[in-house]
Formats: sequence, C-alpha cells, structure tokens
Amino acid sequence: MSNQPPASPASNIFERIKRVRPDGNESWSSRDFADVLGYTDYRNFEAVIEKARIACFNSGQRIEDHFVEITEMIEIGKGGQRPVKTMMLSRYACYLIIQNADPSKPLVALGQTYFAVQTRRQELADDEALAEDQKRLLLRAEMKTHNKKLAGVAKRSGVALPVDYAIFMDHGYRGLYGGLGVRDIHQRKRLKPKENILDHMGSTELAANLFRATQAEDKLRRDNVRNKDQANRIHHEVGRKVRRTIQELGGTMPENLPVAENIKRVESRERKRLKAGPKPSSDTGSKE
Repeated sequence: MSNQPPASPASNIFERIKRVRPDGNESWSSRDFADVLGYTDYRNFEAVIEKARIACFNSGQRIEDHFVEITEMIEIGKGGQRPVKTMMLSRYACYLIIQNADPSKPLVALGQTYFAVQTRRQELADDEALAEDQKRLLLRAEMKTHNKKLAGVAKRSGVALPVDYAIFMDHGYRGLYGGLGVRDIHQRKRLKPKENILDHMGSTELAANLFRATQAEDKLRRDNVRNKDQANRIHHEVGRKVRRTIQELGGTMPENLPVAENIKRVESRERKRLKAGPKPSSDTGSKE
C-alpha cells in the first residue's frame, strides 16, 4: 500500500488541463481555465485576464512571454465548429490570474495554493539551470583564454603548424577521454563535424578540460619543452592523470557526460535575462 499522500483536488484538476508541447513547455488554455474555475460566461473571465496582464507588465515581465493569443476551433453541436480566440497561459500567467479571480468560487482558493507552490518549484528549477548556465559561461570563457596560452606554449615547444597543433590537441583529448580523439568524441556525442566540442560541454566536463589545459601549459613551460613529439606525450599524460583523478574520486568519465545545449544559445539567453531585469516574486504573503 502506497505511503504517498493523496493528490489534492487542485493538483488533479489543474494538471489535467495542462498542455505540454513536445519540447516540454507547459501552458494552459484560458477557456479550459475559465471552465475549471467556474466562470460560465467567458467575457467575465476576460476581465480577470486583463487584470493579470496589467500585473504582469507592472512586475517588469514581457506580457507576450506569458499570454499568447491563438485561434482554436470549438464544437457548437451537430458536428459543427467555429473559431474562437483563446489565450495560452504560462504557469506565471495562471498564478496572476488566480490572484485576480473571484475568491468566492471554490476552486480559486485551491488554485492560489497550487500555483503558488508550482511557481516556486519552477523558480527553484530555473535557479538551478541558471547556475549551471553561468558556470558554463564562465568556464567556457576560461577555456578560450587558456587554450590560447596553451597554443602559445605549444608553439614554442615545436608545435608550429596547424596540423601539428591538431595532433597535439588530439593527444590531450585521447589521454582524458580514454583513447578517444576529437573525431571519436564528435561521433560518441553525436555532434556535427563543424560543431565545437567545448561548446557542448556541461560545467563538469569543461572543468576537467580546463584542468587538462592549464596543467599541460604549466608542464610544457616548466620543462622547457622544445620538441613536438615530447609535447604530444606530455599533453597525453596530463590528460591521463586528469582522467585518473576523476576515476579515483568516483566521477563520471567525460565521454559519458551528457551533451549540453550549444553555449551560443546560453549566451543569448543570458543577455536577454540581464536585459529583462529581475524576475517577479511569487511571494503570496499578506501585503501591508
């Protein structure tokens, strides 16, 4: 017998009418929402939506990110259909609507609790994703800096031609990735040939590669290497030692880490976030 507590009526009802797109994004139809809350006349609900839109604007959010008007067909009897305007609502839009709905309707109070909890859960998940995005951006920038330094030291070590540098880098990757070179990693992670491996690494994998790059740079400089074959051997050995450290710590081998979203999309999203300013609070406490 399950020890899980029974789902609340609000959870069952609002989850049932939620629509989930193939990309995982959630939304609620304003008409479904109106029916569930007990608004028999949709025109009365439109007034609630307008109040929520104003609240969204006042919170500094883009209204179009949370309220999207579409046209959908509804049945009118005898197999007939007619087009009607419907608003597709984000979770935050639902939260604002439920705060402005008629409190005398039984499900409004339950809905206020439900969407307050769900919005907070999403905020925590977003915060975690944001933290990962920011770590990736920081580490990717560090990789660019240290790869340039590594290239400079490698050149002084006899890695002079572009083909030499490609072979040199391949040695480092093979050491860290258990024998897999750049082409092998592309295939393993199902990346396109022109996609940069580093642009699709999560923060953990980037950190491992940053350690490889910085330690290889220091070793080449410290040993005053002037032979490309020796430079290749050192880069491979540094990669192997980083891999051994990961293994000793019980970590996931880099070739088994998941492929991350293209860092360029993360950069674009971060620029938009900074431009939009802080996100609205979902605090449901009493206002003085």
